[in-house]
Amino acid sequence: MAEASERPELSAPMLAWLDLLGFERRLSPKTLEAYRRDLESLLTLAAGRELATLSLHDFRRYVARLHGQGLSGRSIARQLSAWRGFFGWWALKGGCVDNPLIGLRAPKSPKPLPDALSVEQAQALLDARPGYGFAARDRAMFELFYSSGLRLSELAALDLEARSSFAQGEVTVLGKRAKTRTVPVGRLAREALDAWLVEREKFAASAEAALFVNTRGGRISPRGIELALKKWAQASGQGLAVHPHMLRHSFASHLLQSSGDLRAVQELLGHASIATTQIYTHLDFQHLAKVYDQAHPRARKK
Repeated sequence: MAEASERPELSAPMLAWLDLLGFERRLSPKTLEAYRRDLESLLTLAAGRELATLSLHDFRRYVARLHGQGLSGRSIARQLSAWRGFFGWWALKGGCVDNPLIGLRAPKSPKPLPDALSVEQAQALLDARPGYGFAARDRAMFELFYSSGLRLSELAALDLEARSSFAQGEVTVLGKRAKTRTVPVGRLAREALDAWLVEREKFAASAEAALFVNTRGGRISPRGIELALKKWAQASGQGLAVHPHMLRHSFASHLLQSSGDLRAVQELLGHASIATTQIYTHLDFQHLAKVYDQAHPRARKK
């Protein structure tokens, strides 16, 4: 990062715009500093040219240069947002004829694929037999996580009253945007839940409504589940670095591999848009590509 003395000096309109953001919109100092850096980046790219003379073509070149320097589409989009905001304000003040960034978009960044366990890794993890006191609770949580594809927050929010639906092989959860959905609960998850319900009364406070409780008898937090999974993974001896949503991702990936039914996986995950679910088709393709590389006579390495 350049030293403060090497940073480009902002123009008076830029400083006025930052003052507006700070005093009228009350943006945080951290956010204002990010906007300042974006404006400094623009001055560096402009290399002394008058800002009012910059055109859409110039900004397209700037975007191409930033992209060539390795900036992600998200970082470029943030800079464009700052520049667009400044020029929109400046045009209203009469500093330039119009906003030259209208309609200019950043290049798309490839979406990172979610981490998922293989089928064998998931089975080895869940088949582990750690001997600590809360093993029954943890087994029930993780079997349910993988069996039903729950979100971390949905798992933590489950109440004891949910047990009435386990016998029917289902559970209803409250997901994003306060939408409820009912998902299946597999046999092994039901067995683990039954075992935990026998143990739960030893650990839960008398009036606690939560299905899963912590060492103090109250509802376990999402962070508590994360730490419990880390402990379980270590005790299993598999050498896996596992976080809670890996079980949800594994649920989706393995179900899609077996069924090929993207719409069903969307419903089970509670995704509002199928575009969100489609990322698991890439995971599925990775699996197929690996099988191809291992099996096809023209793909195998000599």
